[in-house]
Amino acid sequence: MSTSQRFDRGHTDDLMSFLAASPSPYHAVANAAERLEKAGFRQVAETDAWDAETSAASAAVSGGKYVVRGGAIVAWYVPEGAAPHTPFRIVGAHTDSPNLRVKPLPDTGAHGWRQVAVEVYGGPLLNSWLDRDLGLAGRLTLRDGSTRLVNIDRPLLRVPQLAIHLDRSVSADGLKLDKQRHMQPVWGLGNDVRDGDLIAFLEEETGIPAGRTAGWDLMVHSVEPPAYLGRDRELVAGPRMDNLLSVHAGAAALAAVANAGGPLPYIPVLAAFDHEENGSQSDTGADGPLLGGVLERSVFARGGSYEDRARAFAGTVCLSSDTGHAVHPNYAERHDPTHHPRAGGGPILKVNVNNRYATDGSGRAVWAAACEKAGVPFQSFVSNNSMPCGTTIGPITAARHGIRTVDIGVAILSMHSARELCAVQDPFLLANALVAFLEG
Repeated sequence: MSTSQRFDRGHTDDLMSFLAASPSPYHAVANAAERLEKAGFRQVAETDAWDAETSAASAAVSGGKYVVRGGAIVAWYVPEGAAPHTPFRIVGAHTDSPNLRVKPLPDTGAHGWRQVAVEVYGGPLLNSWLDRDLGLAGRLTLRDGSTRLVNIDRPLLRVPQLAIHLDRSVSADGLKLDKQRHMQPVWGLGNDVRDGDLIAFLEEETGIPAGRTAGWDLMVHSVEPPAYLGRDRELVAGPRMDNLLSVHAGAAALAAVANAGGPLPYIPVLAAFDHEENGSQSDTGADGPLLGGVLERSVFARGGSYEDRARAFAGTVCLSSDTGHAVHPNYAERHDPTHHPRAGGGPILKVNVNNRYATDGSGRAVWAAACEKAGVPFQSFVSNNSMPCGTTIGPITAARHGIRTVDIGVAILSMHSARELCAVQDPFLLANALVAFLEG
């Protein structure tokens, strides 16, 4: 994949399909795994032994493999002849996005309206969820411990905004939303709110026998599909670009490298974590043990020792790929005056000297070399000194595993909105740069 070739809109078409089919982290992982399986990857169970005497071990030792844990996936490709101390090249991303998530007792209502009780997840732009047709997706856990994905991808819920006649000051003073009182969606009429109605509805929709569901992880999503926008269709509008855009690019890059075959100086890896939007502290988050455990087991399955593990990690580099802020035409003063990443200008290198991003000078050199090899332009992003800087999985990955990490991504507008915006070519450019990075 080289950008000396003409821009391939097919990559963006596939991204839009991926976004539409991935309304929850669990769906995103399933769709990423499906794409990797088409490239010859096979799933390895964490509960199996990864040693040379088992079929699972042979699977873990060579070729393309992946591990799924809930809303996270780690996939890796071991090229032929890789030594136990061969370093890794990792593309890191996250599968979760800010949204509204269903509470343990979801059935509620008032004044003749049936509602669903939701909790605010992460830091969404709450106003972007008002007056949208919303579906419901996630997973149901059955009494036998198995899970089922569910996706009601049609208008089911709505968070209605208060009419201006009842809030005359909203245009002058701005919209003020209370997370508890104002964000509960409606999904019907009636005063007969009964416990269990929502889950019974989802069981019927999913074909699960009534009463089999023991737990759920459910969230709302906008059912409006991704779309091209602009005079020349040079923009893409869609949900969950933060950060499924990076998950999609990483999966495409890893599949391309694996399909190319041949010797590689590194073992390419995709690590897409859950729970970045609320701190990454979970068994499927970047601050959990998943990535380190998989990498260590890969070393040991190839006959390596602790010394080999230390050598491999010391030579490893991770690109933490997450979206960043394109300069906003209506709020340019909120950006650093000398760093104005533009949509369509290529992926961004994210820098913060207070380690909110993990990039340093040596990391910049790695990223610049990959972009040069791929023929991809890149831009630099830093926050305005007068405003707090965001963060992502980069610093967490660097600190937890002792791995050199570089924060990069694609510049977008409307980050954390129910619907975000980017330039049509930037996801393609990112994927090309990731291929060059993984190839070394």
